[in-house]
Amino acid sequence: MLLFNPTVEAFIAVAIIVLVAFPIHEFAHAMAAFQLGDSTARLFGRLTLDPRAHLDPMGAILLLVAGFGWAKPTPVNPYNLRGGRSGEAIVAFAGPASNLVLATAAAIPLRFIFASGMDVPAVVVNTLVILVSLNLLLMVFNLIPIPPLDGSKVLFALMNRQTEMRWRPVLEQYGFLILIAAVFLPILPGRETLVGAVVGQVLDPVYQLLVGQPRFLVR
Repeated sequence: MLLFNPTVEAFIAVAIIVLVAFPIHEFAHAMAAFQLGDSTARLFGRLTLDPRAHLDPMGAILLLVAGFGWAKPTPVNPYNLRGGRSGEAIVAFAGPASNLVLATAAAIPLRFIFASGMDVPAVVVNTLVILVSLNLLLMVFNLIPIPPLDGSKVLFALMNRQTEMRWRPVLEQYGFLILIAAVFLPILPGRETLVGAVVGQVLDPVYQLLVGQPRFLVR
């Protein structure tokens, strides 16, 4: 979706995502859960920023090849969390929120470079563009309200209890199949997928808000 040619910038950005962004995303889940009373992630050695604890080799490879990927999911026991469904939603939201923070951190120097006209090597600019884009992609994708994505936990917290009890078992049973269909089936005009449409409608406007101009790579 975003990457794709195997450029130097792409390899650098993916390495930073795998070694920094993925660990921070999963650590954010673990820390939020720990603060809300659940020590499961700590017991499994996941309350750490060590990338080795969070690495999923297939997710890392797909990040480079397809522009999206994943780390090992952080184990959380929702029954230990204070706040019930609200606590579960906070833990779920912590991961995507960390990606927004990382995207903003990468966007600050990029915005300054563009605004000042500073002469910076293209590899630096392109790496920052890809870092902002990938972190925003991870944020938006994870907030899609389809299990097992983080957004589903936020959705369930917003439902009344009766509605949640009716729909949560169904969505959790068939969520992965629904997600695969939403990612790969080109059912919208222009042969666009549902996930592609959602990401496109959110990612580019947020990118422009952070960076100050549309997304492009310097040649």
